[in-house]
Amino acid sequence: MPEAGKTFPKVIIFTTPTCTYCNAAKRYLRERGVPFKDVDVSRDAAAARDMVRRSGQSGVPVLDIGGKIIVGFDRAKIDQYLGLRK
Repeated sequence: MPEAGKTFPKVIIFTTPTCTYCNAAKRYLRERGVPFKDVDVSRDAAAARDMVRRSGQSGVPVLDIGGKIIVGFDRAKIDQYLGLRK
């Protein structure tokens, strides 16, 4: 359920088209009404390097929520960093 009138920190999600957890994370953000920038690291080598620089990881998804990094689809951390209620 989207939270009406809520403003969110900037969200960037680094993904690949075939990643199940990436798609689940994007669906979760959409369901919560969170705008995000989707960066496909399979098509953009510079973005892939940026993702590794930010996270220290080459696996996806990587979420950058207001400068805080989450590796993987971790609902609890996503909610915490976005200030969402359970």
